[in-house]
Amino acid sequence: MAISVGSTAPDFTLKSKTSDGLVDVTLSDNYDIRNSVLLFFPFAFTGVCMAEACSVRDDLPAFSELNAAVYGISVDSPFAQEAMANEKDLNFPLLSDFNKDISKAYDVLYDDFIGFQGVAKRSAFIINMSGDIAYSWSSDDPKQLPEFQAIKDSLSRLG
Repeated sequence: MAISVGSTAPDFTLKSKTSDGLVDVTLSDNYDIRNSVLLFFPFAFTGVCMAEACSVRDDLPAFSELNAAVYGISVDSPFAQEAMANEKDLNFPLLSDFNKDISKAYDVLYDDFIGFQGVAKRSAFIINMSGDIAYSWSSDDPKQLPEFQAIKDSLSRLG
């Protein structure tokens, strides 16, 4: 079961790959500045994951207006994530949880996913500006997308 609303969000620093090279992204850098939306996904370049990423890309201004930074997180390498971001012109960071530590901390790691061990479940979290979980959703069905309207509604209540 995913980490619950009201819990302190596990902080992290993960790698993202951009044209400038590898960069560190630290969740707590957003505290006191903006909310964070974490979108865990199973694998780069799979159909549902690409559809989710493109949906977020196209709706990113709505998240920005709600004072939220959006991050995609998977256990893929940052190099695979960069290729996916470039192919689909993604305008938000993809973070590599290659060592699976953050997926474990948020309790969203499959024991077995179609024969692969240690793959992130499709999950969504809002981390408020105080560093607490304000929204938590996770699905054992990798084809089920998060309810983005529910995420935006939760962000609007945070102010």
